[in-house]
Amino acid sequence: MSDTVATVLVGIFGITGSLLMLASALAMFRVKDALSRINVFSPATGLGMPLIVVAAYIHTLHTEGFRVMTLFIAIIAILCLIIVSSVASNTLSRASVLSGQPIYRKTSPNRLAQPPEGIEDPAP
Repeated sequence: MSDTVATVLVGIFGITGSLLMLASALAMFRVKDALSRINVFSPATGLGMPLIVVAAYIHTLHTEGFRVMTLFIAIIAILCLIIVSSVASNTLSRASVLSGQPIYRKTSPNRLAQPPEGIEDPAP
């Protein structure tokens, strides 16, 4: 791989991932409640961070050459980021709702405000 191609690929993946992280961080200041903040930050950890890992892998591949262990570490890191992102977002959202955090009145649809169909709410 030539220096130019490697530099361009690292730049594309690294800058795209960084811009997704920045956009998510800025969007967190605009939303009104904790549930929306968690929702806004999920794409950053699910897509932005894996793109940065890909950029780091391409840089390592170019400078040090191909190594199976480096590829394995990159794949495991990307899978872990995706899994942790989805599980953490779900857990944080659930904890936010169950702790009684107020949900912004214009959040629509607010399916968490009502119990699922067929289940009676013991304390309306």
